[in-house]
Amino acid sequence: MKQVLLISALLAGALLPAARAEDAAPASPQSPEAVASYDTIPLPPREPEAVPAQETPDEPLQEVVVTARKREERLQDVPVSVSAISGQTLEEKQITQAKDIAAIVPSLNITSDSVSRSFIDIRGVGTTLIDSVQPGVGIFIDGVYVPNTSYLNSPLVDVERIEVLRGPQGTLFGQNTLGGAINILTKQPTDEFAGKLSAAGADGDHYQNYALSVSGPLVEGVLRGRLGAAYQKQDGFLVNTLAGGYANPLKQETVNGSLGYEPAEIARFTLNAYFNRVSGGNVPYSIVDGPRDYTREVRTNERSLATLEYAGASLKSEVDVKPINTTMTLITAYDTRDGEQSGDGDFGPVDLFRTASLDTTFRTRTAEVRFDTAWSDTWSSLFGVFANRNVYQGVGVSNVSLIPGVPVPVAADARNQTEVFAVYGTAFWNLSETIEATAGMRYDYQKVVATGDIEGQIKATEWEPRVTLSKKWTGEVMTYASISRGFRGGGANPPGAPNPTYVGDSVWTYEIGTKLALFDQRLVLDAAAFYNDYDNYIGQNALAPGPGGVGVIAINLNTGKVSSPGVEAAMNARLTKRWSATLGGSYIHARVTDGSGYEEVVGKPLPSNRILFLPDWSGYTSTSYWWELFGNRLVADIGLTYKGKRNGSTTDPDSIPRLQAYQLLNASLTYRAANWEFAIYGSNLTDEDYFQTYIDKSLLQDALGPIALIPGVANNLGIVGDGRRVGARLGFYF
Repeated sequence: MKQVLLISALLAGALLPAARAEDAAPASPQSPEAVASYDTIPLPPREPEAVPAQETPDEPLQEVVVTARKREERLQDVPVSVSAISGQTLEEKQITQAKDIAAIVPSLNITSDSVSRSFIDIRGVGTTLIDSVQPGVGIFIDGVYVPNTSYLNSPLVDVERIEVLRGPQGTLFGQNTLGGAINILTKQPTDEFAGKLSAAGADGDHYQNYALSVSGPLVEGVLRGRLGAAYQKQDGFLVNTLAGGYANPLKQETVNGSLGYEPAEIARFTLNAYFNRVSGGNVPYSIVDGPRDYTREVRTNERSLATLEYAGASLKSEVDVKPINTTMTLITAYDTRDGEQSGDGDFGPVDLFRTASLDTTFRTRTAEVRFDTAWSDTWSSLFGVFANRNVYQGVGVSNVSLIPGVPVPVAADARNQTEVFAVYGTAFWNLSETIEATAGMRYDYQKVVATGDIEGQIKATEWEPRVTLSKKWTGEVMTYASISRGFRGGGANPPGAPNPTYVGDSVWTYEIGTKLALFDQRLVLDAAAFYNDYDNYIGQNALAPGPGGVGVIAINLNTGKVSSPGVEAAMNARLTKRWSATLGGSYIHARVTDGSGYEEVVGKPLPSNRILFLPDWSGYTSTSYWWELFGNRLVADIGLTYKGKRNGSTTDPDSIPRLQAYQLLNASLTYRAANWEFAIYGSNLTDEDYFQTYIDKSLLQDALGPIALIPGVANNLGIVGDGRRVGARLGFYF
């Protein structure tokens, strides 16, 4: 990493004098043939407009610019399956955590049972169910990789947009993106002073949210800044009837900021920094009779809670080197996450296991330099070097009370260090005015070293290619086909495991897609069909026989092979000047086709060939209409999300919990003036009961052995999703 930084600094120093500040800044090199997909219809601007006497559908959908190929391009021109959710959409739908965007993004599946982790996959690929496994879907903040799914539970403040890239993104974004990538892009400082102040509250679980942001110039034309802060608190809908208090509360406190510095037209520097504190429920499972028992009562001897503090900073330096038509970008970043948690470890009233304390730390350093070059009107390229070092450490003490009232402390200490180095490149070739071919390759080297209670080492060298061919039939109709490969790193297991290490998993994805913008961009349709050939699948962790066949041990492992064909689509329409609608969804037939890897290690067949918590069908729809009222706009919006049947966790093929499908109805009514707005909104208006996660009692029976025979010890467990909220939001813009 030091070599990358040193080389980059020398290059920047050598190239800067070659460019003159008085020269006009060149446009960022990019292919003239680039997809656009619009996640949701942006509502009309907040400024009041004159409403014509006769309504006509003469307003196109707003164009969206994304960085899916690490260069700014129209979303409609990028031959990648992408959704872009604007900051305005996040605010209007009251989305304050990244995990909640899954409701309005095709093929994205996210659930969570703790503020310290999330379960995620895209198209059934990249399944991540436990935080000791490297994520299979890459998570990025302003283009900087973060190594844990808990970041999906951190607050969203001053977000410009969230880009969700479906399919392997290893060629440009690196390993651990075999399912895809989620890139959270914060708002950048502005040349004019602007700001907003908002407050929201709702009943149901005493939800409240307050946010403030300001942006403007610090030195006219040279230095600008932005600062945002937010506070959110809610009690949650689960109550601990034994220990008392709410079982799944949430409190978020966040501050972030950005400085933009442009000493010359050819040079741009952006410094981002943030601090988040997130506190809330940690695996607050209820004892349930089965997958249709939607109780919200938790009965544990102690509330299970966790607190995480995130802090980080990144510096992005961009220099236009006009003599060679190149933009050089250097990104350096440092990120930390410190966590502490305690609680009940047996999920029930029988006092057997308690986590007295568990303290965790993540330290991540990242450096990347890339060169975006336009060689001619038909050729351009993007080449880069990447380095990352992540260190995790967890130290904890659990109390085991096999004899009632006599707790025996058991200490735990684990440390993982992951080092990654990569070089990558992509060439863009315009074969004609309407046909573009791209070919890219990335070489990744990863080394994982585990010490402490878990000791082991694993290395991997992987090639991640991508080839794409796209054709523009008209200016707004495009089709594409691509072949790509993604990879995720492996890891080590505790001493005595039958598999001391497990290798990384990989996927080949074959995809065809189309992007249409019709009727002067009043109708936008994106659709894709894909097939994923998934090898060495790292799925749910398992219980394997302990040393000498005595007891069991929790391990991660390579289950086997998975095939995942599917289709996805998103449609957005401006039906009239006042009326807009969205519709999207996916069908994914992800199945384990070879579970021999699981059977060899665990000693019994895989309970089911389905991917845990993944439905075959999912979708969403919404519609919006506005009226003129007192010279301003009254906007009504109603939306419905659907998630199909899916499997809960089990180790018994004769007891597979099948979770029911559910629909969530959301709506809002917003009065929007030039500088302020007031909204009444509701989520889950029908108060639908559904499970976020579910664990069959067979898993606890296998884990506890003879102890499970004690009445009340081994139970079915589930976490029911949030109930109905009805509230109001007030915002001021200046």
